[in-house]
Amino acid sequence: MRQINTDRIFSIANSKEFEAMAWEQFRFQYHHNTIYKTFCDLLDKPPSQVGTLLDIPFLPIEFFKTHKVVSSSETPQAIFESSGTTQNTTSKHFVPDLSLYEKSFLKGFSLFYGPVEECCILALLPAYLERKGSSLVYMVNEMVSRSYHPDSGFYLYDLEALHQKLMALEKRGTKTLLIGVSFALLDLAEQFPMKLQNTIIMETGGMKGRRKELIREELHGILTNAFGVPSIHSEYGMTELLSQAYSKGNGLFTTPPWMKIVTRDTEDPLSLQTQGKTGGINIIDLANVYSCSFIATQDLGKTFSEGSFEVLGRFDSSDIRGCNLMVL
Repeated sequence: MRQINTDRIFSIANSKEFEAMAWEQFRFQYHHNTIYKTFCDLLDKPPSQVGTLLDIPFLPIEFFKTHKVVSSSETPQAIFESSGTTQNTTSKHFVPDLSLYEKSFLKGFSLFYGPVEECCILALLPAYLERKGSSLVYMVNEMVSRSYHPDSGFYLYDLEALHQKLMALEKRGTKTLLIGVSFALLDLAEQFPMKLQNTIIMETGGMKGRRKELIREELHGILTNAFGVPSIHSEYGMTELLSQAYSKGNGLFTTPPWMKIVTRDTEDPLSLQTQGKTGGINIIDLANVYSCSFIATQDLGKTFSEGSFEVLGRFDSSDIRGCNLMVL
């Protein structure tokens, strides 16, 4: 099977290089991904009939629940699985090359926050640690191990120990990232409010049925007041992706150079929406070489001219699930 030169993905420097790689992956996945080829053919959009980059078909994310969405015959090194309840089917992402995922999240993080080696990473992800196959846990675990900081690590429900650790790091002036699921960060805020000057608080979203869903402004207001930080950062990722977008506050996310967000018309899933208007979020994730790089999510959002975007909620008929999908 013909291979993609994956090193080029993470060296993309401009829109021209992004488009060239996107076209190459579209053709590759059309010929090597049976599910995606069938979808494109049903829309009468094989590569020979697609005129512009944004005419490339976006595969509905639900296919990851019902089909094996792969563009490789290799045995997967990992199968990431979304969180779910007994009432719904989970998504599965078959990953034949974990080094692609590692390159994506390590370089993506460094673009926004600097090398992970320079930061103490603390993780408060109880809901994710209590199940198997979480791509978020895999990412954060790798970041913890690569931070080379002796105090980096995971916390489950021992919030007092986490509080003591944060206070000790603050006293030493250590650059720290606390990444956590929303309900656990709220528990910490209520039980151990503290003033943090050297710590970034990053929420990954999700109440996981533990608490009432809050709008983003209310959640971030509670956390900023409890921890004395100027803003709450956010991570936007999901099981079906190998890349993440980050927000440093105000709910505006930015993508790494190999990831692009566009929105589609809420009434016509095949028509793209203009910038500044609410639409369904479509994602081009070029790290998804061996699954599908063109995905239509069930999230609602807006894109803006400078390349940022915001997440406004979800389509009413979709499941409420894991990685940073809040009802806003």
